[in-house]
Amino acid sequence: MPHMDRIAANRLYIRVVETGSFSKAASDLGVTQPTVTKAVAALEKRLGARLLNRNTRGVSPTDIGQVFYDKCKAIQREIDEADSLPSLMAARVGGVLRVSTSVAFGRRVLMPWLLEFMRRHSDVRIDLSVDDRYVNLVEQGIDLALRMGKLADSSLGARYLGMNPWSMVAAPAYLAKAGTPQKPDDLARHDCLVYSSVQGDEVWNLTDRRGRPLTVRVQGRFRSNNLSALLEATRRGLGIAILPNYVAHPSLARGDLSAVMADYVLPAQEIHAVFTSPKLVPAKVSALTAFLADRFHREWWKDKALAS
Repeated sequence: MPHMDRIAANRLYIRVVETGSFSKAASDLGVTQPTVTKAVAALEKRLGARLLNRNTRGVSPTDIGQVFYDKCKAIQREIDEADSLPSLMAARVGGVLRVSTSVAFGRRVLMPWLLEFMRRHSDVRIDLSVDDRYVNLVEQGIDLALRMGKLADSSLGARYLGMNPWSMVAAPAYLAKAGTPQKPDDLARHDCLVYSSVQGDEVWNLTDRRGRPLTVRVQGRFRSNNLSALLEATRRGLGIAILPNYVAHPSLARGDLSAVMADYVLPAQEIHAVFTSPKLVPAKVSALTAFLADRFHREWWKDKALAS
């Protein structure tokens, strides 16, 4: 059965299950009953399973038929959404666009890119809210949020944008005084600056060059839930920190910070654009999501437009 015929046959099967009748499904879709019967028989033959129970009262799905119906229905929704995209994208990109993200990411990354987006779309007005706490999009009236890490299952729409990698860094003056750690065990003898929002238990997770995970308990005299404060403490030589690349890169490029134990890999977070519903996304949200997706290239944190 050719690929396009499969889509049509799946649509017929969906309607048979929903109406409980070959004849009603045929009438609804404007085809003959034998066409529907043959399509379902071909589906059952291809799948090697009976999808429908047939009796004098009509038809009903078998257990496997119900699972197959659910999958077909989900696929059909995706196809219908794809068909509606041209009209959605053709809609005017304008009005107020309420955006939410974390404090450091909002100031250093999102703000410069939003300014560029506004230059391209003169009818758009941006209302940017930054908060390191979880924000309920529906309650706060947020159109689009940028979130780090794995997404919890929910009714929200989302698009994966890229990864947020982290680096271990320290000021050259600190390393000159305290020495440069070469392996995880060396960190126990150093002042380590803890980002308490993520590393609240003062345990750092690393992966060695062979891909083996390692955990290291660290200690130091300074911790903060604010990345800018942690960056400033690191630049002033208070110790070694783990920072997102978008925070550390400008200081690394200027030589204010040096990479530490660069052979070890630190956990990276997924970045997602999240919006209130996966269905019929407004043109302004679709436009901004597509714009941001283009910016998260392989080493996006090196974009010269980003704030230092």
